[in-house]
Amino acid sequence: MLEKYLVAHCSPTLAGLKSANIFSYSFTSIKLLYEQLELCRRDLSPKGVSVRVLRCSGNTALIYVYRSHRVQEELKKQGVSDFLSNYGYETDRIDLCLQRLSLRITSHSEFPHEIGLFLGYPLEDVKGFIKHKGKNSRCSGCWKVYCNEVEARKLFARFEKCRTIYHELFSRGRTVSQLTVAA
Repeated sequence: MLEKYLVAHCSPTLAGLKSANIFSYSFTSIKLLYEQLELCRRDLSPKGVSVRVLRCSGNTALIYVYRSHRVQEELKKQGVSDFLSNYGYETDRIDLCLQRLSLRITSHSEFPHEIGLFLGYPLEDVKGFIKHKGKNSRCSGCWKVYCNEVEARKLFARFEKCRTIYHELFSRGRTVSQLTVAA
């Protein structure tokens, strides 16, 4: 069941087109969830993909699937480190950043919108979302776009094509491991 969610929500990351994806996953047993996650980690880790639970609440987990080296590159982009430092992040180590993100997700009433930077969204779009409170975007797809609409639409189309292809291949019997591109 978890593999189906990975294909539906994380195909661009599995394909190496995107640094990270996130999704909510409902489970019946926490033990079974962690067993499934361990199997995913075992299969995906050799290909440079990590899987992490950012929050568990009731029977729902917020699962982050990412390529660590790519996320680290995103966090080193101009302005990103300074922006994140305003929220208490130290961007030198991805593991500490993700601990901080997880803490902010679980301990704040408002969802931390800086999460977009951990998903590869452009800094100006994250800033625009925060400034405009999610309104008045130029377009939306994987995220709400406030700056480079043309480039964003191209990316959204690539991500959607990837999802479609991966869904088809998965339905024909390919495994998530087989669909995951090595780093």
